[in-house]
Amino acid sequence: MGSLLPGSGSIASARLEAVDRWATFDCYGTLIDWNGGIRRELARVFGEERADELLARYHELEPELEADGSRSYREVLTEAMRRLGAPSGEEDTLARSLPDWQPFPEVPQALRESRERGWRLAILSNTDRDYIEASMDRIGVPFDEVIVASEVGSYKPALGHWRAFEEGVGRPPDVHVAASLFHDIAPANELRLPSIWINRLGEPPGPRPTRELPDLDRLADTLAELA
Repeated sequence: MGSLLPGSGSIASARLEAVDRWATFDCYGTLIDWNGGIRRELARVFGEERADELLARYHELEPELEADGSRSYREVLTEAMRRLGAPSGEEDTLARSLPDWQPFPEVPQALRESRERGWRLAILSNTDRDYIEASMDRIGVPFDEVIVASEVGSYKPALGHWRAFEEGVGRPPDVHVAASLFHDIAPANELRLPSIWINRLGEPPGPRPTRELPDLDRLADTLAELA
């Protein structure tokens, strides 16, 4: 696969391309149950009857709060709760709860099998370093590279994560795996990267992924098809 960055490429990157296969992953919504974690806190703070309405509103607020890349993800979560009308003392409830959000049941085994088949794994996440470290502990499978929004100064769908990956590894990933069409599949298409859309919610397609799966059960086989 060609470079994403003008003028990049070297003997070292050619060597990497020959021996390594890289799959990059979004984390929240793809590996970790992001909707479930947020909805639980919304139900606790606002009541079960308002949880779905406020979750939909949260989905609208988050991209607005991330747009200029100036806020940490902790600040995004806190400001979103404030705008949703959280009572005093509850504005940081999402920020406090995130380290406890759980991986989807099939995720650890799917990632282990992919590693056993020779894939190197990386996370490209719209979050902060402390959050991603806590979530990787929950997943229990090692990752070879981790790139977070607070360290690249932008949030996906901006291309900063992929630029940082290429600068660090020496070439683009072979496949990007994610649940968000807006944050991940659209920019992967822009960069001409093969992609696997994890469509857990049965959403209608928008930007076209290379492959679509309902979860990660067939991840290793699908990666092999795309390699």
